[in-house]
Amino acid sequence: MTIPPKTWMVRAGKRGALIDRFRNASRVAIGWAELGSLAAVADRPAMVALVRAQWPDWNAYEVGNNAGQLHRFRSEIQASDRVISYDPEGRVYHVGAVGGGYAFEPAFDPDYPNVRPVAWIGTVPRDALSVAAKNSLGSVTTVFQVPADTAAELDALLAAPEDRATVDLAASVHARGDAGGDLAVGPAPSATLVDSAAEAAAEQELFEDLEAKALEFIKDRLAKLSARDMELFVAGLLRAMGYKTRVSPVGPDRGRDIFASPDGLGLEDPRIFVEVKHRSGAIGAPTVRSFLGGRRPGDRCLYVSTGGFARDAKYEADRAAVPLSLLDLDDLVALALEHYDTLDVEAKRLLALKRLYWPA
Repeated sequence: MTIPPKTWMVRAGKRGALIDRFRNASRVAIGWAELGSLAAVADRPAMVALVRAQWPDWNAYEVGNNAGQLHRFRSEIQASDRVISYDPEGRVYHVGAVGGGYAFEPAFDPDYPNVRPVAWIGTVPRDALSVAAKNSLGSVTTVFQVPADTAAELDALLAAPEDRATVDLAASVHARGDAGGDLAVGPAPSATLVDSAAEAAAEQELFEDLEAKALEFIKDRLAKLSARDMELFVAGLLRAMGYKTRVSPVGPDRGRDIFASPDGLGLEDPRIFVEVKHRSGAIGAPTVRSFLGGRRPGDRCLYVSTGGFARDAKYEADRAAVPLSLLDLDDLVALALEHYDTLDVEAKRLLALKRLYWPA
């Protein structure tokens, strides 16, 4: 099997604004114009130092991320490599061969003066790529190396554009046949159905992967809250569920961190006593028994432990004389997502989330 050339993505500015200039000038370019020429910055440590000096307020990640992209463009891309850039309007990836070394050309664009010469050799429609390849090219990073399997897929599609046309024609013929046309179709419909099913499965797998990662990041964010902020967040979650709450002041809490009830006074049932433990270790049965002490018939109890619960604690909850619910970090995140829209401003400040839309 032919090994594809090393391939790099160089984005054409925001929303592909520079793609026509890239093609017309046979260039790819990046910004960071404040740094001036990078010709003398031959290694990554020197690039890191340059970026840190220019933007001293940036954190270590910002410095490393930006310096890494600059170093790739300046030194790692070689004349034998391929480069691609995306045209979002045409939904195609323009593919070119790198024609030479780094240059500083403010005349190309004062905001994008760092350039590389490129001989453009063809295009690949985004719709012709697999879901996995589309995902690998979806990074918002300006400069990155394209994974080898995606580079091979681009190379194959670039080398055989007639195959793409055949596939597209077969799909078109199949669609017209379904619509009542008189065109005969051979095995293409079943192949199309197989491809569609495979793509749907790949999209579902990608969605589940992103969903799992998002849940872990949400748990990471909650885990970073202080013990007091965690109590306030749980109280906010209970308010979002329709209860009025009172949070015990810092110090001895008389066996509860939060009290919740429909009226906030405890005159209406249910009266909910809440204990919140924000730590890494699992809660055991003795701690649960201590919390339940003094509770009376009609009370309801909720124990929140971000460190989880030992098996004996769960057994203790099951046999308790008063109803007791145990919530670990996973349960807390699930409830937070279910009721996020009705959380008040204070609770959303403690767990700020963005909504992400995904094709249904």
